[in-house]
Amino acid sequence: MASRTTGPYDGMIARVLLTPFKVGIALVLLLAGLLLVAWTIDWIYVDYVWPGRVEGLRDLLAKEMAVAKGLAIRRGGSAASVSAPAEWLYALVFETTGLHEMGNRFAGHEGLSIPDTVVRDAWIAHRETTELAMMSTQLLGLRAGILLRLLPLLFLLYGVGAAEGCSQRTTRRAEIARESASLYHRAKLGILVMLALGTAAVLVWPNPVAWSLCASFGGLGVAALSAEHLKYYKKHI
Repeated sequence: MASRTTGPYDGMIARVLLTPFKVGIALVLLLAGLLLVAWTIDWIYVDYVWPGRVEGLRDLLAKEMAVAKGLAIRRGGSAASVSAPAEWLYALVFETTGLHEMGNRFAGHEGLSIPDTVVRDAWIAHRETTELAMMSTQLLGLRAGILLRLLPLLFLLYGVGAAEGCSQRTTRRAEIARESASLYHRAKLGILVMLALGTAAVLVWPNPVAWSLCASFGGLGVAALSAEHLKYYKKHI
């Protein structure tokens, strides 16, 4: 039997060294995709739904900021910390690329070269679109920070569901109940799909988020699926 041909990146050391880069690239692509979706949805709302156009998005950002500050204060944190993810994401997208500095420079009244004048005219012509992208980026970062603050609740409910699932698994094994590997895999996949789709929907939702409902339904869903997941776990624990 012929052996499989191995390349220079198939070794254990190479995989260990390359895994952080692969994960980093995947996260960057995921973030870029979420930003593009958020920008597109907010652009559609600004052009066709919100009567105040960009002002509607600015009001939405202010409402989410107030909710984030209230959540941080209730949990004993500082109100200033809630804006950190939004500021970090804004700096990554606009300050690192030089777009923020470019906008400040074009807002001044000092003389510009002919190429800069052409770029400034294009910038002014698309000023509303640029403001929309900036506020949409801050909104996505702010909501990501709120979701991070809700992680302890999800972990707690996952633990409750896991404990219930383990107790049901012990009962089933003692009673020699029916095994079902398909239900185990479906529940495990359901947790991943629910969290991924729920997180993406909350991040790009163009209206105020009902965080209490999202946390309640998300936590109960995670608890129920984790209980079902471990209830049919076949391997030894």
